[in-house]
Amino acid sequence: MTTSKALTLAAYAALAFAAAGCGGEKNPSGPTNTPAANLTAPALDAPTQDAQLDTLRPTLTVKNATSDQAGTRTYEFQVSDSSGFAAVTSSVIAGFAATTSNTGVAEGTDGRTSYSVATDLQPTTVFYWRARAVQGASTGPWSTTGKFKSRLVGFVRNGEVYDPLIHGETVGERIGGSTFIPGKGLKLDAVTSYVRYTLPSTITNGEFSMDVEGLAGNAPGNKAKVFGMQEGTTDFITNRYRVDIQYRGASGSPPNCITFRVLYGSGSDLDVRYELTRAQREASVRLLDPGTTYRWTATWGGDFRLTVLQGGSGGSPIFDFGMPTPNGQYAPNPHVCYLGAPVGRSGAESASIAGAIYRNVWIANRPRPETLGNALDGFPR
Repeated sequence: MTTSKALTLAAYAALAFAAAGCGGEKNPSGPTNTPAANLTAPALDAPTQDAQLDTLRPTLTVKNATSDQAGTRTYEFQVSDSSGFAAVTSSVIAGFAATTSNTGVAEGTDGRTSYSVATDLQPTTVFYWRARAVQGASTGPWSTTGKFKSRLVGFVRNGEVYDPLIHGETVGERIGGSTFIPGKGLKLDAVTSYVRYTLPSTITNGEFSMDVEGLAGNAPGNKAKVFGMQEGTTDFITNRYRVDIQYRGASGSPPNCITFRVLYGSGSDLDVRYELTRAQREASVRLLDPGTTYRWTATWGGDFRLTVLQGGSGGSPIFDFGMPTPNGQYAPNPHVCYLGAPVGRSGAESASIAGAIYRNVWIANRPRPETLGNALDGFPR
């Protein structure tokens, strides 16, 4: 026998011996892989699209997803004031959430699964929500996106006041005659009417903003007030911390101008008085339409600025004027704010504007969160 044939026979013998030692199995079995589950998206069930809710902690319900594999399923829910479900949104209001999520929600046994939001959502805000199913290592597609509006409610806390005024309530104090107009806000019935907010603490740098309807050109009044601020409740006109935001009436100088006077600590010291000149007032004449919403925003601190947007939030600016305030500091104690203004030494011609309608009021030591109050945008009126 040749050497090569001997090697070949030896190799065959070794393979036969190995096969015999393994019971003669040529293809031993391995572990079985479970196929990944194919999941459908759950269907939104409640709340209905664009629902106005009376809670800040809603319960969200979906119809269960389906799967081509047996097994236990859980759900993930997301809620956000951003339709893109951004991880960080505009809200930094302590005690309220503008985005929240939860995973591991057990599937319901009746064909539906529910999740109750565990923290207060930002009030008077449009929220978006969605859900998806998870089974083992498989994650299903997101549901369609739902939308609801959180409860219309205001609050007063240190450094912040919010007042929707659209729901027949106010966190302020109504003085004189005023009427809640369904779908619009709170109307001041007379020049002697106003709303007063006494702040828990002084705001030396801040914003006071609101939406206003019912302002008309050539209305009565001399230095008629849209809104204002002061120290305490002494005479408004002589107050050393007067902030006086005006839309002057037919007897104004000039009529129909938007203007302001701001005092940073003295009623007589001109170094801490900030206001428009006559020429600037002449350039600020505007014939406002009573059927149009205007967003008024005053900011103060190292400077003072007043802006007016036609059409409300996101509208076009019709007035935007600011000036540095290098002398004094705005530091009233107690800090009192008004929609309209009380009648002072100058008389009723320099008080509130009868027929002005207010809603969506924000007073705080920082700018208004972008989405706060957007549940009122397009509110039936």
